[in-house]
Parts: sequence; C-alpha cells; structure tokens
Amino acid sequence: MKVLTVIPCRMNASRLPGKPLLKLLGKPLIQHVYEGVLAAKKVDRFIVATDSHEIMECVAGFGGEAILTSTKHNTGTERVAEVAQQFAEYDVVLNVQGDEPLVTGGMLDQLATPLIENPQIHMTALKGKLTKIEEINDPSIVKVVTNSQNIALYYSRLPIPYPRHKTDCYYRNKGIYGFRRSFLLEFPTLPCGPLELAESLEQLRALENGKQIFVSQTDVITHGVNTPDDIPIVEKALRERRGL
Repeated sequence: MKVLTVIPCRMNASRLPGKPLLKLLGKPLIQHVYEGVLAAKKVDRFIVATDSHEIMECVAGFGGEAILTSTKHNTGTERVAEVAQQFAEYDVVLNVQGDEPLVTGGMLDQLATPLIENPQIHMTALKGKLTKIEEINDPSIVKVVTNSQNIALYYSRLPIPYPRHKTDCYYRNKGIYGFRRSFLLEFPTLPCGPLELAESLEQLRALENGKQIFVSQTDVITHGVNTPDDIPIVEKALRERRGL
C-alpha cells in the first residue's frame, strides 16, 4: 500500500491570522510541521495543501511540496480530500494539521499501520494520557473514550467519563487522522449530525454515521499553535527535543 500525508494549511486562522508563516526558532511554523513528520517510515509522499500563494512559496523555499486548493473549504479534512482526489495511486491518506509542529514521524506510522494491516479499518486516530485536572476540565482539549478493541466510543470537550467513582481513564485526542482513501473521499459528503454540531467536533461525523475510528495510544507530547501564548511553549519543547 502507498501512503500519502497531507498537511492542510490556511492563512486566515481566526485566532492567529497568518500563523503558518510565524517564525519559531527562526523557521516558519509550517516548516517545523513538515520537517517533523519526514521521519515517518511508512509514508511515501508529503504534501502541504493550502489556499495561499504565500504558503506555497514558503514551502517551495524550504524544499517541500505544496498544492494550491480551494478557498471554499470549511474544514481541513475537506482540503485533504481535494488533494487525495488527485492521487488515486495512494491507498491511505494521513491528515496532519499545519499548526502541530510537535507531531513526529513515528506518530504517522502509528496512524498508517492499522490501515495497512487491516482492510476492515477505514479511519484511525491517536490518543494520549491526560493526568492534569485543569486539562481534563479544559473544553479546548478534546477527550476521547474507546472500547476494549481500541474503537472510539465518543469524543467530547467535557471530561469523559464522568468521575462518579475515582478514575484515571482520561485521554486527549491528538487531532491527527488516517483514512482509507475511499472513506476520505466519502467523508465530506456525510451529513453533519446533532452531536458534531453541538460539540463542534468533526470526528463525530464518522461516529454519527456508523463509521468506526481505530485509536492508538501515543506517549509523544504535542502542543498546537492556536494563540500567541502557545508560541513560547512550543519553542521550549522544540529546544528540548533538539537538545538546545
């Protein structure tokens, strides 16, 4: 099987406009994302999908590959699907958000492996352990619960499960996804249900339409860049990873 990674990336983020080109440790954010995932052993090609000529030029400048996509997409998944439509030779497509500079190649391999090994799996995701009560209660951190076969039961901004009895079963959704290409092309056509609309969580569309998401656990700590306050946190983590 051939695996394609697509990094959806747009300029006009509501909370931090122009963030793909913001400099972290002297490099644009999108360059950190791109270079961070290149170590994936099971990925054959990496493409940035963007609606911006500036981002296209930036990616070309550091030797990456980028494709110009529609300005009308409502979600990153729609942008990824547009790219996947052009590359029928890839069986598996991974979606890595363009504001996740701490995602690693190993995480991509975790996403791809179940799709490569099991034809019954159509979508994959990652989860990481949550231990801090402030993160468990933070609605900006999406939580996921899974069954004993590692299939997602539900995603929520609220703490799930509710701690009627003491528990440490809290996991955050890592926000990167793997798709069998055929399902990715179908995904934007699926109807949005009341759960997706209530939580504003796109992955609930799969669950509401009877599709399963296989979730693997990772110990890699990631942190997206959504506000100016995230920048020093991410720069510190990048320095630590590189031994600086």
